[in-house]
Amino acid sequence: MSVPNPLILANIIKDHCHQHPELDALTFVAIAEKGNIVDDIRTYQQLWDNGQRIAEALDQENMQQGEAFGLLMQNHPEFVDAMVGASISNTVFVPIDPRTKGDKLTYLLSFAECRGVIVADYALDNVIQILDQLPHLKWVWILDSGQNEATAENKPEHRHLAEIYSGSVPDIAVRASDPGAPMQMLYTSGTTGDPKAIMAPHSRFGGNATLGPLFGFRPGDRPYTGLSLTHANAQMITLGMGLLMGLRTVISRKFTKSKLWNITRHYGCTSFNLLGGMTNAIYSEPEYPDDNDNPVRFVLSAGMPESLWHSFQTRFDIKIFEFYGSAEGGITINPPGEGPVGSIGKPLPAMEARIFDENDLECAPNEPGEIVFRMIDGSPITVQYFRNPEASHNKMAGGWLRMGDIGYRDEQGWFYFLHRKGGGIRRNGEFIDPGAIEKILAEHPAVKDIFVYGVPASSGGVGEKDVVATLVLESELEFDSTEIFGYCQQKLDKNSVPSYLQVVDAIPKTASEKPQERFLLEQFSSDSSNIFTQ
Repeated sequence: MSVPNPLILANIIKDHCHQHPELDALTFVAIAEKGNIVDDIRTYQQLWDNGQRIAEALDQENMQQGEAFGLLMQNHPEFVDAMVGASISNTVFVPIDPRTKGDKLTYLLSFAECRGVIVADYALDNVIQILDQLPHLKWVWILDSGQNEATAENKPEHRHLAEIYSGSVPDIAVRASDPGAPMQMLYTSGTTGDPKAIMAPHSRFGGNATLGPLFGFRPGDRPYTGLSLTHANAQMITLGMGLLMGLRTVISRKFTKSKLWNITRHYGCTSFNLLGGMTNAIYSEPEYPDDNDNPVRFVLSAGMPESLWHSFQTRFDIKIFEFYGSAEGGITINPPGEGPVGSIGKPLPAMEARIFDENDLECAPNEPGEIVFRMIDGSPITVQYFRNPEASHNKMAGGWLRMGDIGYRDEQGWFYFLHRKGGGIRRNGEFIDPGAIEKILAEHPAVKDIFVYGVPASSGGVGEKDVVATLVLESELEFDSTEIFGYCQQKLDKNSVPSYLQVVDAIPKTASEKPQERFLLEQFSSDSSNIFTQ
């Protein structure tokens, strides 16, 4: 009889069920209308039982092993239940930001060949409106969160998760056995085109989960995150490491800067993780006498501004644990007190990292180039993008994992991140697709021409940019910046809404009609009369 692979999520949950089934493994936190904290707990036994119920329901939908389904919701306990159910049934889940709508949502569900979708009620309308464009989507399950009711007239045939959970607990053996097989499809941000779907294997989730001690976690710690489980950071760092180590993990339904310290105090959380400009958002909150009266020992940060590093630590009496990585692989860490302020650290012991120039020659210390990784023992880092063999090959060209990020290494071997290769716009840890913003604004009747680019973020976040939409207006129509911003908020994801509108007579272009960003950057000043903010 084969031994269950310990890197597979369902086996991790089942093993903990044998040891401490009633431990409050996960506490999901939401802020009620009156500002009070409410929560929902999952024990290991509940995770296992609900995973079994979902696996059985997936069988009833005739989901075959290796087939995919979408997962659209904020950080609810049902998100993790679905992860466990997919692991038991050996199906593939596709996490998607629940704010996604329209053409982008159609693309994400259809490209991944999702046969079904589990969606929270507040995102249901977005799914209903595109069902006629998704002929392969055969089923819809709804999480009744109480936050919203679907308003579309033609609701699909659907099941409610509450109905699935009301049944008895089946006894389905864990079918996932190959740690190299896909556990999920994680979409990239799609900076230079349509998002790519990373075929993330079970070993990526389970392997990262084993790194808890290297990331500073100790037995008895209580991690916290408000980052979305649709992204690798919260899912593979906080959730994965917490579950594997048996830590009592706390997860907010969504990020809240104003309640963060109250949550950590209420639950005794010893760490939390941050991305990019979130650091400045927290620091910009009014100072209180008890800012340093909290149980947090360290913050896992990806993109802490060097200028804020010491002040953040002092004000809140915490330590910064800086790290860098991607969903495809490649990690550096800078534990508190080990590396220079501002450094993303050094690679993990089993990996090596270098800085390559455009000819794949190693850069001299302090010379910028692309950050690349490989395993020291020569074993491959496998990256597979769904239905995109060319991108998969290019990502590992020459046996090196190409991060697509520009950085440098100092004389002591500490690495530093500068920006995305090609000048992509990274905002709140996500890379923004300028083309998607340009498409939406081009459809507005007042806009004659449009170009989107980035300027260094006012937050000071390392590698972060604010989004600038440069507009040429139809002369006969009155310009209303408030209306334009409102239009963007209705049509775009929050991170894609421009920070600035820059109104010009003409967008400078080359002979081939390519916009010349450098001239717009030279003209840009946040206090100019042609620059508008929300």
